[in-house]
Amino acid sequence: MPKAAASFASLLPHLRHRPITPPPFLHRVLSSSSSPLLTTHHLRRRRRRTLLSPAPSLSTSAAAATVEAPETTGYPVYGRLLPCPPQDDPPRIEHFVVREDEVAVDFISRSLSLPPLYVADLIKFGAVYYALVAPQPPPYAAPEHVRIFREVTEPSVLRRRASIKGKTVREAQKTFRVADPNQLLEAGTYLRVHVHPKRFPRCYEIDWKSRVIAVTDNYVVLDKPAATSVGGATDNIEESCVVFTSRALGLETPLMTTHQIDNCSEGCVVLSKTKEFCSVFHGIIREKQVKKIYLALTTAPVSTGIITHYMRPINRAPRLVSEDHIKGWYLCQMEILDCKKVPWPSSLIRKVHRVDNCGWPQQEAAYECKINLLTGKTHQIRAQLAAIGTPIVGDSAYMTAAMAAMANPSINPFGRGRLNYDSEDEKAAAVEAWISCHGKEPKSVIGLKASEISWDYEGEHHSYKAGVPWWRQDAVESDLI
Repeated sequence: MPKAAASFASLLPHLRHRPITPPPFLHRVLSSSSSPLLTTHHLRRRRRRTLLSPAPSLSTSAAAATVEAPETTGYPVYGRLLPCPPQDDPPRIEHFVVREDEVAVDFISRSLSLPPLYVADLIKFGAVYYALVAPQPPPYAAPEHVRIFREVTEPSVLRRRASIKGKTVREAQKTFRVADPNQLLEAGTYLRVHVHPKRFPRCYEIDWKSRVIAVTDNYVVLDKPAATSVGGATDNIEESCVVFTSRALGLETPLMTTHQIDNCSEGCVVLSKTKEFCSVFHGIIREKQVKKIYLALTTAPVSTGIITHYMRPINRAPRLVSEDHIKGWYLCQMEILDCKKVPWPSSLIRKVHRVDNCGWPQQEAAYECKINLLTGKTHQIRAQLAAIGTPIVGDSAYMTAAMAAMANPSINPFGRGRLNYDSEDEKAAAVEAWISCHGKEPKSVIGLKASEISWDYEGEHHSYKAGVPWWRQDAVESDLI
């Protein structure tokens, strides 16, 4: 199955849900059921609709919240049309095949009964994708879905489409973001609409200028706040560190990501001003010339020295690690430089920073570990510390599994107390059971800070430090009060 088809299949479960309650900021009721895998719409041509006037379905106050882009700024401020909800709405992803040429905002607005300005917001967020040709339906697709796919991908149909001449079907199935609400969609175009993008309300609470550590000709170093994304999510590239930092600094061209840290972590992140430096920094990372020092607040003491694990090569949380070498798994190493006893964060500090207690009983002390990250894999520090029974404070994704393994060591199929399995099916079932012991990804802060970052380039040493971690801050001085 082509890569695009695999991605398409992974989204199908989101479509199998009951009718949802519309967000409070919508004044029209959404469609009572989600579209099937491939929804056909026989449409008449429509004239292009301007988005300068508010949709009748939006309240006057909501429409008035829009802000005209200043003429003097090359990278204009995006005026928030809709309020940012404190919590994400349930996932909702809709799939369509356009049957006649039409403008994107018109098609989506009518097909989903959404106000045109809300659709324009979705497009601005990067929550709408298209492909010239619909991806292959998964094996479990309904016969109707397969019939529609075959109908729109018949060789005789594809030969009539000038837009895919010279492309293979697989190339034409590659998805791209719809960048303009007035983009014309050609008949046969596949659309994927993330109706409820993942939101990052913390972005609106931060004094972004105060989080900037350094500004140079080539890059900016940011002390990233927790509960924010460095470069955005699949369905939301608007509420991100690169966008809000760019605006805070008045940059005409938005910054670019060079590396990532988890949404729930805070600390040093290097953002590039140019494509050239972005390429240079990626090369420095590949050559392992970037040194990263982390501070982790753990529930138990950790011995100094190098900790080695191997991580399952599947790009999905939770990340599973094993102390034993497994062919094909990624090497994960970090060096514990120091571990000192510190006061357990007070109830006020935890409340101010919205720290999840994860069911872990409060203790008199926690432990602050200074870590030299030797390899940089997603969730590496979190997964490794949880695997040795010293999970990070507030890490709801890995702490619940760590507690389960403490109560029953044999439950971890990759731990020291693992069982011997009679068959691969039995082991696979044990792995799924182990995954179910993990919790959901934290939506606020955990006890992990990218404290320092440094590298050498062309004979110069670059070194930067972030501010004190949240667990050492006085609650009264917190930027969340």
